[in-house]
Amino acid sequence: MTGIDQLPLRDELRGKSPYGAPQLHVPVQLNTNESPHPLPEALVRRIAERVAEAARTLNRYPDRDAVALRAQLAAYLTATTGHPLDPAQVWAANGSNEVLQQLLQAFGGPGRTALGFDPSYSMHSLIARGTGTGWISGPRTEEFGVDVAAAEAVIRAHRPEVVFLCSPNNPTGTALPAETILALYEAAQDARRAVDGRGALVVVDEAYAEFSHRPSTLPLIEGRPTLVHTRTMSKAFGAAGLRLGYLAADPAVVDAVQLVRLPYHLSAVTQATASAALEFADTLLGFVEELKAERDRVVEELRALGLDVTVSDANFVQFGRFADAGAVWRRLLDHGVLVRDNGVPGRLRVTTGTRAENDAFLDAVRAVTKESDE
Repeated sequence: MTGIDQLPLRDELRGKSPYGAPQLHVPVQLNTNESPHPLPEALVRRIAERVAEAARTLNRYPDRDAVALRAQLAAYLTATTGHPLDPAQVWAANGSNEVLQQLLQAFGGPGRTALGFDPSYSMHSLIARGTGTGWISGPRTEEFGVDVAAAEAVIRAHRPEVVFLCSPNNPTGTALPAETILALYEAAQDARRAVDGRGALVVVDEAYAEFSHRPSTLPLIEGRPTLVHTRTMSKAFGAAGLRLGYLAADPAVVDAVQLVRLPYHLSAVTQATASAALEFADTLLGFVEELKAERDRVVEELRALGLDVTVSDANFVQFGRFADAGAVWRRLLDHGVLVRDNGVPGRLRVTTGTRAENDAFLDAVRAVTKESDE
């Protein structure tokens, strides 16, 4: 059989690995930031009804621009952030990753660069590479925040066309204050205007916004035409299998991504399912409140064990520090608990599960800690 190295693959893809977490069948799976709660039966029935309706017209293409769904998403964001949005300011695609890909297809590409602050969501750099966009890794502080002065210096030095700000940040869980986002937005605009007069695109990845202690910074898009906020239904809506992501921005940004989106990219079934889920937003956000309380309990328990825990505004917790995080990961797995090793030195990340799953995780940590002391 032909090996990948024998194919005429692009040079920047050679030797790289695809994104992905281990998919292992263990009693407690807490490694991919999914909701541990199945969808309510009433919502399952509603989805079935909506999909049945859509099935009757599957011989036709779906609404190419997902107008009705975008209106629902705009209404949801308006209700939860307090910032009025028009459907023309919202765009949806197959997961927030496709949204990010479309943004880099439109605003990145060969000869252009994107900048992010690592450690952060690794798909930002992977999608940049896949679209031929250069990648610049900016620094984070020891507490995994972003130092404004240091970040501004990197932006001035490299003048990127696209800047990614992940808040709450994956894998650390840290969120950015509005003042930081505003400062870096202005720095990015000044840096690029000095080159071409057009400014830079600044993307705030808010995949975990509903879990944050801080209010969403989405209202900052007002009057800032190149500031974009991206979201997903995989986390707070407990719909990871749906694959529905979306953005909120100036209508001109939505017009731009439509230049690169594939025709009829959102199936009629996807649109019908997402629409049904949005009807149950209040119920699903109730699960979010439960998970936030469990997350905070896990943080307290881990700290009581003497572990260093990063402040989290997401549905996961980063903890350590370990001399060999990989070895601890394997020992937790031996106890039937799967967490995530993201490669952050000395740290692991655990998704917030049900109370029973979190108890099993904490028991495993206690056992591993005890084994280390013996």
